[in-house]
Amino acid sequence: MDAGKKLTFLLNNTHLDNRLKAIAEKVYHGARISEEEGVLLFEKGELGYLGTLANFIRERRHGDLTYFNRNFHIEPTNLCVYDCKFCSYSRLIKERADGWEATMEEMLNQVQSYDGEPVTEAHIVGGVLPQYNMTFYMELFSAIKRHRPDLHIKALTPVEYHYIFKKAKVDYATGMAMMKEAGLDSMPGGGAEIFHPEIREQIAKDKCDATQWLQIHEVWHQLGMHSNATMLYGHIEQYWHRIDHMERLRALQDTTGGFQTFVPLKFRNKDNQMSHVAESSVIEDLKNYAVSRIYLDNFPHIKAYWAMISRETAQLSLGFGVDDIDGTLDDTTKIYSMAGAEEQHPAMSTRELVELIRNAGRHPIERDTLYRVITDYRDVVFEEKTASTPAAYYQLPVLNK
Repeated sequence: MDAGKKLTFLLNNTHLDNRLKAIAEKVYHGARISEEEGVLLFEKGELGYLGTLANFIRERRHGDLTYFNRNFHIEPTNLCVYDCKFCSYSRLIKERADGWEATMEEMLNQVQSYDGEPVTEAHIVGGVLPQYNMTFYMELFSAIKRHRPDLHIKALTPVEYHYIFKKAKVDYATGMAMMKEAGLDSMPGGGAEIFHPEIREQIAKDKCDATQWLQIHEVWHQLGMHSNATMLYGHIEQYWHRIDHMERLRALQDTTGGFQTFVPLKFRNKDNQMSHVAESSVIEDLKNYAVSRIYLDNFPHIKAYWAMISRETAQLSLGFGVDDIDGTLDDTTKIYSMAGAEEQHPAMSTRELVELIRNAGRHPIERDTLYRVITDYRDVVFEEKTASTPAAYYQLPVLNK
């Protein structure tokens, strides 16, 4: 049964709560749901119901297409001036011996290690330290572009930009324009956490607030550029905090249209100051993806980071509104593994990604950062695996020293 028939079948269910049926009617007709209805979906929507609605929206937008890209991460440092309670990755400056601080030369060496390889994106994000200032990043972006002009630089969050612009005594508009000129192509969605101050003050008190985070993205969008957005869920927040968060994103997207992807980030409780907080279940993860797809009607894509939630959950999420499962990664990020993710050495070959997507009954598409199609894997046949078959991915170094 296709997505439309499933939703029609749901609408004909005489036992369905009238409030949930009204939401299903809105979804069927492409109408926007309210904040109150968003909270109701979390509180009263059963998993099958939510999946039916979210998958209808997903297939109306993208059919069976499921996207991934070939990317690698550069993580300049895991030392940070901020003390976020949920973070397993960063170390305060006083814990310098437990961290790493990469030089510009080391980062450029990592970029050069991909020469001749078909990677399309460098994802650069890490801790916040004074020496990684505006001048440093402008020089880094420019050097990467001189070496490899075609490589898309997706770099730094508003947390980092707010800090370095404040140190440089420039406003957001000036600072973001200078970053664009230096070679920045897009922004990742990190640092959003939960926008509402009731929660943000408890888990990420010191860094930029919701207004500042949104302002930096708005300025970037006004320059004609794109970015992503995230939400850290499954800790001390309530359902209404999640909807408040999504509402602020939806409102900005109405204004700018610059967001490409929403990425729900699952709280992991290993080795951080919130280790006493239990993690969300897989059912809760799938509900959150589904409600995100239903609520964020003006976001083109919903992404699941397979490295954070496991390959199996990422595969399941493709039936709950998700149409993107990120990239090959090839063990170049420590952010998820240090927080206790199932993938302690996150690396997946192109073949593995394609087969994961196919086994979920979806159509794999390799994309670039802006969702332009690079390779359609619908009819690609891989060679038979043998003991001598080389890996179909790149053995990439990790900058952690």
